Amino acid sequence: MLPDARPGRDVTKNAIGVYCRLLAVVHPDLRGMLYCNVKKETSSGKVQENEQARRRLNELRGALLELHKVLLASERASYEQAFGKIGSSPRFLQLVTDDPWFVWLQPMTRLIATIDERLDDKEPLTISAMEALVGRIKSLLMPTPEGNGFSSHYDVALQRDPDLVYAHACVFKMIRSQARRPAGL
Repeated sequence: MLPDARPGRDVTKNAIGVYCRLLAVVHPDLRGMLYCNVKKETSSGKVQENEQARRRLNELRGALLELHKVLLASERASYEQAFGKIGSSPRFLQLVTDDPWFVWLQPMTRLIATIDERLDDKEPLTISAMEALVGRIKSLLMPTPEGNGFSSHYDVALQRDPDLVYAHACVFKMIRSQARRPAGL
């Protein structure tokens, strides 16, 4: 029996499987142990990738939450300057969810919710899935002076609030440091 060497197949994994099946024929008492060890050996790379992707995405989530917090504080100050003091936190939450002044923040809130769902998901998180989310973050946080969506409002907010600029820089610094970090760390 030869390992399956068709394109797209893991020849090493198949070779180990073939070797273990041959050993199991020769030593039937090892059959259960060989199966378990092969399964652990071949899936450990995926488990490690899942853990690495989750750790990196969770770190990035923390920086993104801090940016969101600073952005909310900045928008609150701007709103209060235009309309007067907001009385309480529940009132502010109601404004953030219902008032047109804050509607432009929803794409960022939805992206954070998507990240939370992905981190809570029982399915393995691959590096490529994590990188797709990073791509969405980078795309969302690209300020532009034109238009009327998130990017133009974000550009205005960055122009008026140095704390927001710092939080924005922290998110991108983390993205760059994660990109330079070798696999497995």
